Amino acid sequence: MDVTNMNDPRLTAIGLLTEVYAGLTARLQPVFNAAGLSEIDFETLIRLGRSPRQALRMTDLAAQTGLSTSGVTRVVDRLERDGLVIREACATDRRASYATLTPAGREKLEEVLPQHLADVDELLTGLLSGEELDGFLAALRKIRSVVRPCATAGAVEVTAQS
Repeated sequence: MDVTNMNDPRLTAIGLLTEVYAGLTARLQPVFNAAGLSEIDFETLIRLGRSPRQALRMTDLAAQTGLSTSGVTRVVDRLERDGLVIREACATDRRASYATLTPAGREKLEEVLPQHLADVDELLTGLLSGEELDGFLAALRKIRSVVRPCATAGAVEVTAQS
C-alpha cells in the first residue's frame, strides 16, 4: 500500500466526517446558547429525556456521553443547580445514583427542540431521501457499535425474567 497517497479514500472519509461534525456543531450551537445550555448540557438532557423514566444511572450517563465519571458529575451538578436535573439514590444499590430529568428540564427541552429539529432537518436529514437517511443511520450505528459500544448504556429498561 502506498502510504503517500493523499487521495486515499480513508483520508477523505475521516476528513469529511470531521468537517461535517464541525460545521453542524457550529450551526447548532446558537440555539443551545440562546437557551443557556452548552452542547454537553443539551446532550445530557436529551439522553435523559429519551431514556426509560427519563433517568439514567450516573455511570450509564457517563458511558453514553463519553465523559469521565467526574466529568458527568460536574455536568449533572450544574444542571441540578439550574433545576433541570435531580440526582436520586438507587433503591437497590447504595453505590449507584440516577440523574433524572425534572419538569423544568423537560420544559427546557421543549423550548429548544423545535428550532433544533428544524436546524437538523435543514442541515442534515432534510438533505437526504428516506432511503438515504435509512442507510446513513444504519452506517452510523454500525460505526458507533465499534467506536463507542457503550453509547446506549442503560437506554433499554432491564426487567426481571419470569
